[in-house]
Amino acid sequence: MSGLTVSTKSITNIDDPRLVKALAHPLRVRILAMLHEQQLSPVQLSARLDARLGTVAYHVRTLDTLGMVEEVATRQRRGAIEHFYRAKERPRVSDAAWEHAAPMAKQALIGATLQQINDQATLSAAHGGFDRRDAHITRTVMDLDAKGWEQLSTALARLLKDAARIEAAAKRRCAAHPHDESIARAGLVLMHFEASRLSDQRPSRGEAGARPQRAPRTRASAEQS
Repeated sequence: MSGLTVSTKSITNIDDPRLVKALAHPLRVRILAMLHEQQLSPVQLSARLDARLGTVAYHVRTLDTLGMVEEVATRQRRGAIEHFYRAKERPRVSDAAWEHAAPMAKQALIGATLQQINDQATLSAAHGGFDRRDAHITRTVMDLDAKGWEQLSTALARLLKDAARIEAAAKRRCAAHPHDESIARAGLVLMHFEASRLSDQRPSRGEAGARPQRAPRTRASAEQS
């Protein structure tokens, strides 16, 4: 933490250099993701991440100094005080803010988000998260002109608003019936980006001429073929 001289004021925009610093280490990204879900101590994080306590504690202190997390509780533990942290709400990024943000800030946020998506989707899949009949996974590539791009972007924004409305209503029902066995955590990921062609990707050294491996046929891939 030596040499770290930043304000403890919360980050409110994507161009804040503290955001880039906070997301510059993959372990900090994983810590942030967990602290967005629930309050945890460095001891608990260390066990769940299978990482050294000293390393985890350092990154938690860094995130605290950067204004990304806050201490919310303490308790006595084996003659010492255990500190519990929770992540602060992330800055909302408007279309205008994203358009004018520095490339480094964009890459930091994109990289952190993709890592969290991968971690959560992979873990959820391993625990049957996609086994429900009404679960959904789709990858679609489309050729769009300017009008089509704008229409798709608008449709996705409308879907997010609908999702927020659905969640708000569900929270009221859950509060009224907290022991309802149908309550489950839902994951929703939306991506809309200019897609590069996978076929244009150059093989890494040692892969040229190698025979491609056939991917195992899962239920999800079978249903989409």
